[in-house]
Amino acid sequence: MTATSTPRRRFALRPLSRTGAIVIGVLAAIIVVIAVLFEWNWLRRPIERIVEWQTGRSFHIAGNLDVDLGRVTTARAEGLTFGNASWSRVPTMAAADRAEVSVEVFPFLFRRETRIPRVRLTHPRLRLETGPEGVGNWVFGDRSGENRTRFRELWIDDGRLLFLDPVRKTDLDIQLSSIRQATPDAPAAVDLKGKGRWAGNALTLQGQVASPLALRDTDKPYRIDLRARAGATRAHARGTLLDPFRLRDFDLRLMLAGQDMEDLFPLIGIATPSTPPYRLDGRFTRDGNTWRYDDFTGVVGDSDLAGTASVTVGRERPLFKANLVSKRLDFDDLAGFVGAPPQTDAREASNAEQRAEAAALAADARVLPDTPYNLAKLRAMDADVRWKAHRINAPGLPIDDMDAHLLLDAGLLRLEPLNFGVAQGDIRSQIRMDARSDTIRTQATIAARRLDLGELFPQAELTKTAIGRIGGDIKITGTGNSVAGILGTADGDIALGMGRGQISNLLMELAGLDIAESLKFLVTRDKTVPVRCAFGDFAVKDGVMDARSLAFDTSDTIIVGTGRISLKDETLDLEMRPRPKDRSILALRSPLVVGGTFKDPSFRPDFKRLGLRGAVAVALGSIAPPAALLATIEVGPGEDSACGGQYAK
Repeated sequence: MTATSTPRRRFALRPLSRTGAIVIGVLAAIIVVIAVLFEWNWLRRPIERIVEWQTGRSFHIAGNLDVDLGRVTTARAEGLTFGNASWSRVPTMAAADRAEVSVEVFPFLFRRETRIPRVRLTHPRLRLETGPEGVGNWVFGDRSGENRTRFRELWIDDGRLLFLDPVRKTDLDIQLSSIRQATPDAPAAVDLKGKGRWAGNALTLQGQVASPLALRDTDKPYRIDLRARAGATRAHARGTLLDPFRLRDFDLRLMLAGQDMEDLFPLIGIATPSTPPYRLDGRFTRDGNTWRYDDFTGVVGDSDLAGTASVTVGRERPLFKANLVSKRLDFDDLAGFVGAPPQTDAREASNAEQRAEAAALAADARVLPDTPYNLAKLRAMDADVRWKAHRINAPGLPIDDMDAHLLLDAGLLRLEPLNFGVAQGDIRSQIRMDARSDTIRTQATIAARRLDLGELFPQAELTKTAIGRIGGDIKITGTGNSVAGILGTADGDIALGMGRGQISNLLMELAGLDIAESLKFLVTRDKTVPVRCAFGDFAVKDGVMDARSLAFDTSDTIIVGTGRISLKDETLDLEMRPRPKDRSILALRSPLVVGGTFKDPSFRPDFKRLGLRGAVAVALGSIAPPAALLATIEVGPGEDSACGGQYAK
């Protein structure tokens, strides 16, 4: 049985009758006449109502409305204003002298999709602000449905943008103008320049950003290239943002530079010590409540600095975490940690304020820094910072490297550890500063181990041939809001010692003012003598170090000391009594007094004792000149001290 098939129907356009052609021609003519003669201003009020219904905001067209019909229909309107949020004190959110909008007709008729290939605004003014509850005035209307409006390009002629955030003390006044991109099909970017305040600080801003139309799509990256300056602090951000007004997510390269990192505290809330001028560049991102600055490199003063840092907000206090590395650290760049300025000579990096501070410090009779720590900054955030320096540049100081771990929790600061490699040995410290009350209470435990005597004083000729290891322990507590205040109230113990070694014989003879021996070594070249040990043990009470025992014992001389050192007044009052173990003529072995201040110490013999011995010499000389030597003869020998080398272990 064969299947039967249904023949296809053929459809063909029949020629229009003469009457039909006339009718269509008349209709087309009527449409053209209407399009030419129609008063488009009649549609202003219906358009205003549609916008008000869609957004919940007032909308007015004060000037003329004109439309050019076509496949792409273009509407032009003058004197437009768009209403602001009800909570704003200013009734207008946006306005423009003239707006020109092009719309593709066919997608709208057949797919219910609005395509707007071009919007041109002449002298637009836009006011963006956050309300009492942190909601921006740019949030309005029903946004739950699908947005089927597609924008392609926005062109701005002489625009102005105001951005206000009263809670964050931020207000910006920015001028905007569109510019063509190198790629013909790329949306026009916007060149901007503005000024205002950021977090209460004066700010200037300039650069380029993507089309403002991209701000409506919070799920696509928004490209920026901006430079900003707040006082002496400069920033250059380039990259992409998601949802820029809420800074929900971004991926930027950020350069930061300025005269002092301390200036960042009022800008971004990160508390740092005072630093010399700095410049850093790294990757700036955000992950939820954590802002990250990764893989940054740069310089701070004369030191290089690299690493990662992050700030986590949304806590009772922001948490700052960092892992820092310096291949070469200039030691005086750390001066801000103790409230002192860095070195400010022509070869050192510093700012004008630090140079003035250094000049004032140079004129001051005191040495210990008395700049108070900022309690508000110590309590403003928590921190966990690790900093390692592989090599340290410290002219005159034999410091090799550094390993520091700073922890800050609700005003309690701990340095655990603060370690330095020094003169082939190391100094290990643990410091605790409690700033939770109005006066900081500090505890410091410091241990010095195996410091090479010769390297401790690299610029002193008389110690270059010295051999020996020095060690010691410091345990003190103090109250005060500066280094000077803490040490000026310190209580505790300080002990230093040296085991067996050798030292310049000339140095020992000069210490004892043995004229004959000193001249001999000066003429015949210096020699060394063995050192049995040296030690100093001090009890610290209310900022005063009292010597419990103080001795320096060699095979040639033993020096025994007494006295005190005032950390409060920065004065020295030590008496050193040399007791030679040999016999020598022309020896003026009177006690030596170490006095003066930390800034201007003195090392002199006790002139009263020396004067008495000199008077005896003069008296004997008047009888028989050779007998004058008798007054300078040391009969010796002194006794060896009972000390060991435990401090150098």
